[in-house]
Amino acid sequence: QVQLVESGGGLVQAGGSLRLSCAASGRTFSSYVMAWFRQAPGKEREFVAAISWGGRNTYYTESVKGRFTISRDNAKNTVYLQMNSLKPEDTAVYYCAADREYSRVMHGYDYWGQGTQVTVSS
Repeated sequence: QVQLVESGGGLVQAGGSLRLSCAASGRTFSSYVMAWFRQAPGKEREFVAAISWGGRNTYYTESVKGRFTISRDNAKNTVYLQMNSLKPEDTAVYYCAADREYSRVMHGYDYWGQGTQVTVSS
């Protein structure tokens, strides 16, 4: 069982930056692929980024490549999403997710956080 708690969301102007954090419980954090998804009002939840167990491999949706960076600190049981050059279309609730294997779809992840709101003003 893994419990996930996101933090770091907020209101930022276009072009600004935010860093999201996701703290995980449990002693097996390093054996999970960690991912970030987001859901904008009226839209389906979409994949944003994922990182492999040891952090060697990272994956991004096309729209955030070059602007967002996913990282993890296994000693702290925490995964991060550094978001730079934010755009109004990045506005969404951002969710942290965990699973044993990599996936780009929601049903590929067994564990979810409660979400943190990111709002980017123009």
